[in-house]
Amino acid sequence: MTVLAQRLKDRYFRDDHPYQIFEREVECHLRPDHTLLDAGCGRTAPILEKFRNRARRLIGVDLVDFAPAGEGLELHHCDLGAMPIADGCVDVTMARSVMEHVTDPSRVYGEIHRVLKPGGRFIFLTANLWDYASVIAKLVPNRFHPWVVSKTEGREEHDVFPVAYRTNTRSAVRKWAKQTGFEIVSFRYLGQYPSYFMFNGFLFLLATGYEKLISRVPALNFLQGWIFVTLRKPESGRYHA
Repeated sequence: MTVLAQRLKDRYFRDDHPYQIFEREVECHLRPDHTLLDAGCGRTAPILEKFRNRARRLIGVDLVDFAPAGEGLELHHCDLGAMPIADGCVDVTMARSVMEHVTDPSRVYGEIHRVLKPGGRFIFLTANLWDYASVIAKLVPNRFHPWVVSKTEGREEHDVFPVAYRTNTRSAVRKWAKQTGFEIVSFRYLGQYPSYFMFNGFLFLLATGYEKLISRVPALNFLQGWIFVTLRKPESGRYHA
């Protein structure tokens, strides 16, 4: 991170980060007697931990090896397409920076639909396929991603996973939601500071101009970095195979 990039970030990106918007949306639908499922919760389930004491039951699912979990968290080492969770017992399912890794959306959407109660919400924030970072990631073989991300964002290589981008456009979300019986409550594009260019002040400046342009011109909003989706299982919803 350079001093110039940090100054530009502080000056031009004062709005809430998409992560904060995501967490507020989850909190908006959560009640003290609810069950919350974090689909792709990560090694330490950090987001799930934030909702401790805000829901009766907290469940995390992931394929990674978990670190020792805090008391009260139920963590399952399994695939999102085959979860050891009873039908219709979850009120809210959340997934942050996970759906871009899903290779079988029909199976995952269907499984989340199965475990949700009628009227339950599936809220996810994921990379937009049409964002320049996603386009580059799509072109670069997955085996190189850990090294690239570690150099540009400083993230640990073991926390970088292969991307598939099978449900990362408006049309894809519409397709899989319809196929599995979900209603689309909301679909939004969200932007943020150009994190991949924090290592170079000049590149960060150029990327800042681009981000501001696509956020202010409605016709270009579809190029923003994130898609933020809320789906609902209908009250009379049944799983569609």
